[in-house]
Amino acid sequence: MEKLPLVLDLTGTFVFALSGALAGVKRALDLFGVLVLSFAAANAGGITRDLLIGVVPPAAVGDWRYLCVSLFAGIITFCFSSVVVRMSNPVLLFDAAGLAFFAVAGASKALAHGLNPVMSIVLGMVTGIGGGMARDVLLAEIPTVLRAELYAVAALAAATIVVAGHLLEFPVVPVAAVALISCFSLRVMAMRRGWRLPVAKFNDRHNPNAKAASNDSEKR
Repeated sequence: MEKLPLVLDLTGTFVFALSGALAGVKRALDLFGVLVLSFAAANAGGITRDLLIGVVPPAAVGDWRYLCVSLFAGIITFCFSSVVVRMSNPVLLFDAAGLAFFAVAGASKALAHGLNPVMSIVLGMVTGIGGGMARDVLLAEIPTVLRAELYAVAALAAATIVVAGHLLEFPVVPVAAVALISCFSLRVMAMRRGWRLPVAKFNDRHNPNAKAASNDSEKR
């Protein structure tokens, strides 16, 4: 049971590395760019989590396995990009899987280091969304967590299940499995059915320049 967070961490690292590498391939980046994206997407969330709970150096820096897993996933994606890109919506599906693994791993590791339940849930969410945010920022896009259907909410749900199971002293593996399935299913269903939180709407009626810009944008 002590190795469960590490297993989840490395699995999430591989899956998120695939997500980052696929995004790089779709933007026609070179090999170095694809590997940078695979490492950033795979490890940004875990590095943030480890720094916040005082694990220095972070596991992604101090453990060679994280780097090897990230680069391995990036090289596989780069070499077989023509096959992978033709897959149905691969980036979002890998991203959803990585979100689930990292949210569960983040909450588990926070609990193992003695954090209180609320902060363990928050760190589970941060671990889940950190890699995707790093990937999107490097690609000059608005992070998925700020615009997509129930992204951070799915991570929060998984982390909450892990913490609730810990407080109720349920077996670790079944709780982790339920959390993983719940997060992945919620994210995929939200993507397919368009479930999302309310979106901010702003209409500046008193600013003629903003109105003109909006009209010009609509014509384009």
